[in-house]
Amino acid sequence: MPYLVSDVMTRTVVALRKRAAFKDIARTMRRWKVSALPVLDGDRRVVGVVSEADLLPKEMLRDAPDSYARSRGRPGIAKADATAAEDLMTAPAVTVRSDVTVACAARIMAQHRLKRLPVVDDEGVLQGIVSRTDLLKAFLREDAEIADEVRREVVARFFGATVEPIRVEVRDGVVTLTGRVRDTSLVPVVTRLVRSVEGVVDVDCALYGPLRGLNLEPVLPDEVRTERADGPGTVV
Repeated sequence: MPYLVSDVMTRTVVALRKRAAFKDIARTMRRWKVSALPVLDGDRRVVGVVSEADLLPKEMLRDAPDSYARSRGRPGIAKADATAAEDLMTAPAVTVRSDVTVACAARIMAQHRLKRLPVVDDEGVLQGIVSRTDLLKAFLREDAEIADEVRREVVARFFGATVEPIRVEVRDGVVTLTGRVRDTSLVPVVTRLVRSVEGVVDVDCALYGPLRGLNLEPVLPDEVRTERADGPGTVV
């Protein structure tokens, strides 16, 4: 089964109330060594996220407010004047549910260029947080564990009856499949399924069809010329 966000997420989360003060936010980020914090309403629902990027406009406006305002526009000015989380945060927050796959969470992060995602339930209540580092945990699986899953969930299901036993070897996450199978049309499908197994880095597929039997019958020419009683003839 594919890894879910619930398998890798961090369940202990530092979060902010909407009225959290600017300096308290900066101190919390420094103390917990994080670059972003979810913001919650009174019912623990995630309403936004404050990141380091949301705090920077205040410092950037300190020396050259006019030029900065012209280059960044009014949103930058608003964040530079903000003193509480509800005015600093980026909203609505991009979140993910705990029952989605790690691959899906990775796509969301890539699309929105985020380093972490708050994990929420159906009501938007905070359940945890998942980071890029968490998503890479799947690649820490032991080679033996990956090989066992490939044999059990892929090879055994698709190639129950094979010409010869299929060998599955895994080294540093790279899966090598060797052997001969009766139906080579399944090889591309199996390769894709093995690649989708959690922790697989790459697949080296060396599966071939059965050896062709040797043709021991004599090769005869298309036409055999014979001599008939009444002269030469041709038997086809």
